[in-house]
Amino acid sequence: MGWNTLDDVALAGKVVLTRVDINVPMEGGVVTDTTRIDKIGPTVGDIIARGGKVVLLAHFDRPKGKVVPEMSLGHLKAALEASLGRKVVFGSDCIGAPAREAIAAAAQGDVVLLENTRFQPGEEKNDPALAAELAALGDVFVNDAFSAAHRAHASTEGIARLLPSAAGRLMEAELRALEAALGSPQRPVVAVVGGAKVSTKLELLGNLVGKVDHLVIGGGMANTFLVAQGIEVGKSLAERDMAPTALEILAKAKAAGCTIHLPVDVVVAREFKASAANETVAADACPADAMILDAGPATVRAVTAVFEASKTLIWNGPLGAFEIAPFNAATNAAARAAAALTRAGKLISVAGGGDTVAALNQAGAAGDFTFISTAGGAFLEWMEGKELPGVAALMA
Repeated sequence: MGWNTLDDVALAGKVVLTRVDINVPMEGGVVTDTTRIDKIGPTVGDIIARGGKVVLLAHFDRPKGKVVPEMSLGHLKAALEASLGRKVVFGSDCIGAPAREAIAAAAQGDVVLLENTRFQPGEEKNDPALAAELAALGDVFVNDAFSAAHRAHASTEGIARLLPSAAGRLMEAELRALEAALGSPQRPVVAVVGGAKVSTKLELLGNLVGKVDHLVIGGGMANTFLVAQGIEVGKSLAERDMAPTALEILAKAKAAGCTIHLPVDVVVAREFKASAANETVAADACPADAMILDAGPATVRAVTAVFEASKTLIWNGPLGAFEIAPFNAATNAAARAAAALTRAGKLISVAGGGDTVAALNQAGAAGDFTFISTAGGAFLEWMEGKELPGVAALMA
């Protein structure tokens, strides 16, 4: 694919500056979900096994170039030690004497954690001077933070231009999965795109219709497409001003040989709340006083049939208001169908985006997908066909 991995760079005796995403949720000073911390384990372990000294570079929250004590990475030291099973030496700054002293104090096998890169005003500006100061701390740069790869920051893009660079194991897995899904996929390819608004996913839809064989549109977005075709959707969420754009997307898909799948039946209710009284009607029969909150069972059967006829699935966004029962039924059923096909070796399934991960976890399907990306913005920009600066900088 044109980028180096850990296997392509010499690490023995080297200080390896390793950009990670450990921007984890905290409550009362305690990490409440260690998923992102746990995922850096393979990269850290490989670097140490090959004789390198690991120095972690990371951001935490949005301090906007100022020192904000509650956003210090020092709060993550205990969680990192527990997850990695190694001593963590904390540096109170990510550059200068505090950083150099922390690196010097760490024994081989220890992990160095430097302070929040976003405490530096030059980080988000990709300041060349800051990138140079960071690069001066080490010999090799490893980027294991795909979720931050869509940002050209000093610690993701600038530094990669100054040192021998490679993708970490998590970044490598992400890039290989994405290449398999859209770069050179097994066909037919089906994409599921859901969510509330067409306007937030215009570039995504425009790119996908030229690359996939089938596009399943769900959630509030589907209502806008129904409106564009002259179908009334009652009080449903719909961007009526986007109807001309929806028609353009439909025309572009037809010209590209991409089949767009919209709901054929829908679940409607008069209230948006859990266990609200509801009924299933044809997609063109939504009562004037009701709102569409989920796709219906006939739609799920149609979507499942598309999955069964496909080789590759890319999924971003739910099919309905998955946060509240019973309007999670379509998303759950379709996700479980995709999981079963993946488990049987009949489908390569890649999914990403915050709501998507939550929906697939709720359905109990995430564990069977080929790859689940936790990178929200970066995953979306990749699906939109955009170059990701943090990845481009790793190109050999």
